[in-house]
Formats: sequence, C-alpha cells, structure tokens
Amino acid sequence: MAALFLPGLLVLLFTRVTFNRVIGLILTVALIATSVYKGYTHTKPLIIIDAFSLTAGFWLASKMGRKKATENTN
Repeated sequence: MAALFLPGLLVLLFTRVTFNRVIGLILTVALIATSVYKGYTHTKPLIIIDAFSLTAGFWLASKMGRKKATENTN
C-alpha cells in the first residue's frame, strides 16, 4: 500500500523543497534505486507500482507548477 502513495508524495515533497520537479523526480528515483539495491524492493509488481506512483507524482508536481505560475501572473 505504501508503494502506491509514498513515491508520488516524495516527488511532491522534493519538488517543493528544490523548486524543480525534475530534481525532485531524480532524488526520488535515487531513493527507490537504493532500496532496490539493498533488497527492500524485490518483486517486479512492486517496482511497477513504484514507477506508476512516480509518474503520478511527477504529473501532479507539473500541474501544481503551472497553477503556481498562473497565480503569479495575476
């Protein structure tokens, strides 16, 4: 269950901290790659769920960025 929500939330958190959604995605992928290397994520379906959550988090981060940009122009 955590694999479904945590990577996406981490992308959003790192995006808010670094003010760059690509850097947020890279940091989150690095964390997940480390967990795979250490053996905490060991099944293919779990890796696929992580990838889906990363994609959703990146999409939400880009959507939040556009919303923020339009608020600043008004």
